[in-house]
Amino acid sequence: MINNILLCGVGGQGTVLTSKLVAACAMEKGFSVMSAETIGMAQKGGSVFSFLRIAEGEQICTPMFGTGMADIIIAFEPAEAVRMLSYLRKDGTVIVNSRPVMPVTAALKASDYNGKEMLDYLSTKVGNLTVVDGDRICRELGSPRALNMILLGVAVKSGVLPFTTDDAVEAMKRSVKPQFIELNEKALRYEV
Repeated sequence: MINNILLCGVGGQGTVLTSKLVAACAMEKGFSVMSAETIGMAQKGGSVFSFLRIAEGEQICTPMFGTGMADIIIAFEPAEAVRMLSYLRKDGTVIVNSRPVMPVTAALKASDYNGKEMLDYLSTKVGNLTVVDGDRICRELGSPRALNMILLGVAVKSGVLPFTTDDAVEAMKRSVKPQFIELNEKALRYEV
C-alpha cells in the first residue's frame, strides 16, 4: 500500500509545515515516507507544493509520482488546486480552502480573480471534493495562522491519511512553539 499525497498553496500559508507534520505522523506509525517540496518562490507568494509518499511494507524509490496518482490533494488556495488537479487519481479526494490568494500577475493586470471560477471547475471535475471556509473558521478560532491545521484536520478526518487526529495533535505538539499548541489543537479538531 502506497499513499500519494499532494499539498499545494502559496508561500506563507503553512504548506511546508503541514507536509512535515504528515510525514512525522506517518513515520511515528511505522510507515516509510519520502517527500519532495518546491518552495523557491515561497517568500514571494509563489506556488508551493509538496509530494509525499507513504508506504507500508513496500519500498519507496522516489518521492515524486506521476499524473493521475494522488490519493488526496490538500489545497490551500483554489487556483493551486486546479493547477495540480492532473495529479489526482480518478476517485481521489480534494480538500480545498475557499479563499483565493491573488497571484502577483493577476494583481498587476487589475484582475478580479475571486476563486469562484476555480471552485466551480473543481466541483465539475472532482467527485470527492470538500471546500473549507478557512477564513470563517480562522476568525472563530481567533487567528489567521490556523489554516494549515484546519485543512490537515479535515484531511485526517477524510480517512485517506493513515493516522488519526490524535496522532496529528501529538506530531504538532513536537513541532510548534508551546504558545501555539492550544490554537493548533483546536484547529486540528475543528468539525467542518
